[in-house]
Amino acid sequence: MKKIIFIIAMIAIVASCAKTGEQSKSIEDLETFLEKVEKQNIEEGPTISSASWISSNFITYDSQKVIADYSKRYSINSLERAREASLFNNFETTKDNRRKLALLKSSFVMPPPLDESLAKELSEIQSTLRAMYGNGEYCFENNECFDLEGFEAIMDLSRNEDELLRAWSGWHEVGKPMKPLYLRMVEIGNKGSIDLGYDGLDDLWFSKYDMPKEEFLSEIDRVLDEVKPLYEALHCHVRDSLNKEYGDGIVSKTGPLPAHILGNMWGQSWSNIYDLVYKKPNDNNSIDVTKIINEKEIDEIEMVQIAENFFLSIGFDPLPNTFWDRSLFVKPQDRSVVCHASAWNLDSKNNDLRIKMCIEKNEEDFSTIHHELGHIFYYQAYNHLPTIFQAGANDGFHEAFGDLLSLSVTPNYLEQIGFIDINQANKANEDPIGLLMKKALDGVVIVPWAIMLDKWRAALFSGKIDESNLNESWWELREKYQGIAPPIDRPENFFDPGAKYHIPANTPYTRYFLASIMQYQFHEALCNAINFDGPLHECSIYDSKKAGERVISTMALGQSVPWQDAFEKLTGSRELSGKSILNYYAPLKNWLDEQNQNRTCGWEKS
Repeated sequence: MKKIIFIIAMIAIVASCAKTGEQSKSIEDLETFLEKVEKQNIEEGPTISSASWISSNFITYDSQKVIADYSKRYSINSLERAREASLFNNFETTKDNRRKLALLKSSFVMPPPLDESLAKELSEIQSTLRAMYGNGEYCFENNECFDLEGFEAIMDLSRNEDELLRAWSGWHEVGKPMKPLYLRMVEIGNKGSIDLGYDGLDDLWFSKYDMPKEEFLSEIDRVLDEVKPLYEALHCHVRDSLNKEYGDGIVSKTGPLPAHILGNMWGQSWSNIYDLVYKKPNDNNSIDVTKIINEKEIDEIEMVQIAENFFLSIGFDPLPNTFWDRSLFVKPQDRSVVCHASAWNLDSKNNDLRIKMCIEKNEEDFSTIHHELGHIFYYQAYNHLPTIFQAGANDGFHEAFGDLLSLSVTPNYLEQIGFIDINQANKANEDPIGLLMKKALDGVVIVPWAIMLDKWRAALFSGKIDESNLNESWWELREKYQGIAPPIDRPENFFDPGAKYHIPANTPYTRYFLASIMQYQFHEALCNAINFDGPLHECSIYDSKKAGERVISTMALGQSVPWQDAFEKLTGSRELSGKSILNYYAPLKNWLDEQNQNRTCGWEKS
């Protein structure tokens, strides 16, 4: 999801340390201040959003210059307003006003310092890093050049280990020139965080969850431990399958997995190697959505319309005409764009909602479209709120609601929309291992990856690692949490984190961990609410207004209440738990345990 960084910079205007003069301020002053913030967000936000949209869809010198200038000006203005806002820190006021102030204090991702020259430098670095990623390509000695899309096409489909290594290594070259800029950005961002009263960026990033930082991180580790047996069972089976495919020289039977043969540039999803890890003779029960899309000649916009219809079936209002007129669905042939799929809320007052995506006619993008529309309909549900409350209950909610709808893309749903017939749906339900394996290669695999990224960033932000061991620590954490290792040596002149969009774009990743857990809790709660009687993985909330009412009412809260309140409204619980994801994949876990009986699971240190 793209939550536009320049809007965040604009509205995140409250310093967290009270200064002086608090007693001289009145409740009228506080109300006037918050009204001013709201007015500025409504009047100025759409312009910044449009500039950001242009910078991602027309990557040129001028577009980057414009967005850098907007970012600089609004960052400076935000810090000026922060000095005024700090006067209200200890003020007695309403719960809503207190929450608005708290949200404003924690809204920065990479806060600029009070020093204007440093704020300008930070803005320029951020624009440069985003452009470096968006324009990233690598040319081999024969002058054959590939961008990310070209490299991903190889990673997704090839089974040639040499070709995969070449593609993996080629794309990871793009991170090299980012390293000094990234380090400088962190240095300035840490200073900006301290200026706001935080201990540093790591303190700021984990201050957003309506609970003490250490308590939140403890909860994350607890849930990760709950899910670990399922992940390790899947890892064990995948490693054995890849060993059979590539041999001991490439894949150890006891060590971590090589990063380049997992069907994904970052190893965050293994669904593209499904055919290697689940082989069943005479299997006629699998459903090839990519084949169906192409046989039915469904185009990119029709794929989006099908996904929209899901939301309409559970009670959401249709998307505005401007969504269809202004979104980017297909990669342009005449310019560079950031193809990473994202959802945009450009003007909440006028409901200007868009997605930006270079859609490919395949199963992965069919699912991704459902996910991105989850963000879009979330925006639409809370756009009636004051702008400060226009966000997910926490940053994981947006991703969880996006993925929640993907869990309902079941055989029964595909039958309901005419992709398959009832006999195919019944056969797929009779033997669910293939379906669950395919989903687990995304939904389970992402769990350790999603928390690893921000553990690495937190270590860098806090000074536990530095430029001398950036890459080493990256791969140490990947091995610890994912059981994945680089296929070749990665010395410190490389900057492999920069090859992942969310690093140069400064998008926090803990949200994806939260989403990877919460989506299953949401799904189980909704299936219980509609009295679904059957295995959890067969449940779809398609066409259920009862489920839709609960989803819409929770979405409509935005971040006007602590996330635990919104979570309880939908699930009946206030606590994260790995039990729902374990329930969803229970048949697969039993099958994996049988397959792994004579294997050595876990991984030795590489």
